[in-house]
Amino acid sequence: MSEPGNPNVTLLLAEMRAGNPTALERLLPIVYDELRRLAGSVFRGQPEDHTLQPTALVHEVFLRLAGRDELAFNDRQHFFRVAAQAMRQLLTDHARAARAQRRGGDRERVFLDSGVAAQPSDEFDVIALDDALTRLAALDERQGRIVELRFLAGLSVDDTAAALGVSPRTVELDSRLARAWLRRALAEHVE
Repeated sequence: MSEPGNPNVTLLLAEMRAGNPTALERLLPIVYDELRRLAGSVFRGQPEDHTLQPTALVHEVFLRLAGRDELAFNDRQHFFRVAAQAMRQLLTDHARAARAQRRGGDRERVFLDSGVAAQPSDEFDVIALDDALTRLAALDERQGRIVELRFLAGLSVDDTAAALGVSPRTVELDSRLARAWLRRALAEHVE
């Protein structure tokens, strides 16, 4: 998202806000590659045999966004923030369904990069991670958004700062605090 982006995205988002029913259909081909990269970031470190794949995730996210009663995205960055959050929710829903289907058997696991995990090889239950992120966002909404954008969506510090309207230094400081809080919360979950 460092690129200024296709100006058509902003225009199509404005058309969507105005109620144009074809704007969403015309938006998908323009944003598909970027959504696919975003899904690839979300899937980084996932087991290869994961039953949900990045392409399917992109399609599910787009269907979820298209199914919203109100398609009022302020701008391109807002659209991608909502898409990243929808990806997280879909992965969590998928893990919860898999857990329910197995009736409490093995949990769906995801691997986090060294930004959140104590070591790059540490694995965490995606549901525990979602619960921890929800608790973090309740304590500090900005830190929760930074974790979503930086570590789940794979945005750079500068892109995250631009998306949230804060300085890169604020993103770096909040990232450190959020990582420490998440490490503690996830460690408590394991104990």
